[in-house]
Amino acid sequence: MIIKKPTTPGLRGKVCLENKNKYYINIKKLKINIKKSPGRNNQGRITVRHKSKGEKKKYRILDFKRDKRFIVAKIKSIEYDPYRNCNISLVSYKDGEYRYILHVSGLRINEKIINSYKNSPNIGNCMLIKNIPIGTKICCVEIIPGKGAKIIRSAGNYAIVYSRDNKFTQLKLRNGIFKKILNTCFAVIGSIDNSNYYLVKLGKAGIKIRKGIRPTVRGVAMNPVDHPHGGGEGKTTSKRHPVSYKGKLTKGFKTSKK
Repeated sequence: MIIKKPTTPGLRGKVCLENKNKYYINIKKLKINIKKSPGRNNQGRITVRHKSKGEKKKYRILDFKRDKRFIVAKIKSIEYDPYRNCNISLVSYKDGEYRYILHVSGLRINEKIINSYKNSPNIGNCMLIKNIPIGTKICCVEIIPGKGAKIIRSAGNYAIVYSRDNKFTQLKLRNGIFKKILNTCFAVIGSIDNSNYYLVKLGKAGIKIRKGIRPTVRGVAMNPVDHPHGGGEGKTTSKRHPVSYKGKLTKGFKTSKK
């Protein structure tokens, strides 16, 4: 963690993470350009607000399925990924193939990992949930067998294997919620790297613009044509319940689907 000296107003209060991994291997096949039309549909109209192009960057093709089984892989480098808040690892398999995976906390360069149905629960190994011991930290968990990791992929995140029956394994997430996952799904042992990401302070609004995030304006500050809370003389608050710009309630009900 680096706290910047306030030599300029933009650096006052800025906190960033130190990148100790300065060794990179450039694999061009694993990096692609994505055509950007942020928040616009095929007619060019804004359908999702607060999005812009941001800085030019390439997308790294990640292996979320970990479907190369029973072949030992070696960690070649730990790299920064502009599309996510955690680091990624470049691994090379014994047959010479290179792939990117999410970096698991505790893995170091030249360490070996393996993907199989049942193996030793070492950090970075991928295996079936039914074969993972109860009480183990896991990440990159599948929801549908064979579809690849869908949950627990952000910086510092993990789940704990809580209990198990013949068909399901119960996971305890970091927010206290319990989730049932089929025993035939795969998961990775360990927690996602970059757990100090929550300490980062950008320092100035320009960095958020360069990340592709446009400003968010309060509804009260808008005109009536733009938001249900808009209009009025001076700083007035709407007496109706808080709603989104589409008129839907924003408080008082759960937004997550079962």
